[in-house]
Amino acid sequence: MSEENTPVDGAPEDGAGTDADVPALLAEIEALKEQVLRYAAEAENTRRRAEREMNDARAYAITKFARDLLDVADGLSLAIASHPPDSGDAKLKSFIEGVELTEKKLLSAFEKNGLKKLDPAKGDKFDPHMHQAMMEQVDPDVAAGSIIQTLQAGYELLGRLVRPAMVVVAAKGSGANAAPPKADGAGGGANPYGGASASEEGEQGASLDTRA
Repeated sequence: MSEENTPVDGAPEDGAGTDADVPALLAEIEALKEQVLRYAAEAENTRRRAEREMNDARAYAITKFARDLLDVADGLSLAIASHPPDSGDAKLKSFIEGVELTEKKLLSAFEKNGLKKLDPAKGDKFDPHMHQAMMEQVDPDVAAGSIIQTLQAGYELLGRLVRPAMVVVAAKGSGANAAPPKADGAGGGANPYGGASASEEGEQGASLDTRA
């Protein structure tokens, strides 16, 4: 045998040990694949969690800022509602138009940043998650458990309640002349304050706090 064809000491001959090593190598490859997939899943979960926490922190910061601006929106609404509707004063009319335009721009800015105004109309179904009942009255034109009047508009930011709408709710015994409630759902005509006694028509009930 020539020198260049002489096998090196300790080196396996051609084909020696190949069949025995294949299962072990395949098992090792599968284990490495599982490990890579597990690390990739953990990295993705970490990324999503960090993104969610960052979004929550951003939303909380906006919530504080938005809450500070609600008094401004309330002041504009009060100014518009309190002016004499039949005033012949041209300057006053022009001033009110300017206030209305300012309110419109402010509400538009709110909506662009995810801040939605909650201003339920008369006859809307009372929702304890979105509304705060300040009082209840008997009203023949509104079904029991529905809203009679909105005292102060509420706001929600990206689905998170910033301030509930403060409302007057129809008490038990209301709805003699009422149309069906506007909101869908079982028990639409039921009074959410079922245990409360009915008040005389037009009389204000006790102040109730049903904040969610």
